[in-house]
Amino acid sequence: MNGHVAAIYRHPVKGFTPEAIDHADLRPGEGFPHDRIFAVENGPCGFDPDAPVFVPKTKFTVLMGLPKVAAVRTRYHEDTGAMSAQAPGVEPIVADMTGEAGREAFAAWLAEVLGEEVRGPLRVIQAPQSWRFTDHPLGQVSIINLASVADLSQRMGVELDPLRFRANVYVSGWPAWVENDWTGSRLMLGWATAQVFKPIVRCAAIHVNLETAQRDLEITKALFDNYGHMNCGIYVHVTAPGRVSLGDAITAPDVARKPQEEGEWA
Repeated sequence: MNGHVAAIYRHPVKGFTPEAIDHADLRPGEGFPHDRIFAVENGPCGFDPDAPVFVPKTKFTVLMGLPKVAAVRTRYHEDTGAMSAQAPGVEPIVADMTGEAGREAFAAWLAEVLGEEVRGPLRVIQAPQSWRFTDHPLGQVSIINLASVADLSQRMGVELDPLRFRANVYVSGWPAWVENDWTGSRLMLGWATAQVFKPIVRCAAIHVNLETAQRDLEITKALFDNYGHMNCGIYVHVTAPGRVSLGDAITAPDVARKPQEEGEWA
């Protein structure tokens, strides 16, 4: 039942390009490093960085509402704070995301790419401190079981790209779908300790082909038709700090033993 880390990804801008990395240092109470630290507001959403509260993804430029987002290729350079981006039909851009002028330049460039599909105006907002623009307010770190994706692929008769599911950590070696029964259980995530929060309920974002930027598969319907749910992946909360790296073990939890009270495994 023990798995290993097959891939690690971050998504610096919510809804945009997954970036492969070889390790991440995880800490309790924090989101995944450099993951969803920016979001592009699609019309005013009311987010206040001095008093951050959860904002639903429908307020941002994300794949669920704007498949064309998949045509944009972004790369965040955390050492300088620069964001490089390219898309068909426009000149590439490198924007300084540490300042308002750079964020405005990126938003204006993106408005040109997305055109009439946006509600607008577009504005790049940055997460304060440990805040993350995740789809769930408590979804700190996301994990995908590659065997579950493979099983769904087989049932659908297509080969699904696991990156459609936009997780942080992709795991090989677990049986398909066992993760759906792990809520409240502990696992080791590399050298970090984590507690499973809940399965991830999927939306229409996963219908978008990341290469063509078009909706081509009704995966949420396939999940429900085949399994009676729309889950794929799990959220976990880090309870003890540590590094997770490619090839690290991810031990399957002992589901017979769950914490008796909050903080037991902190």
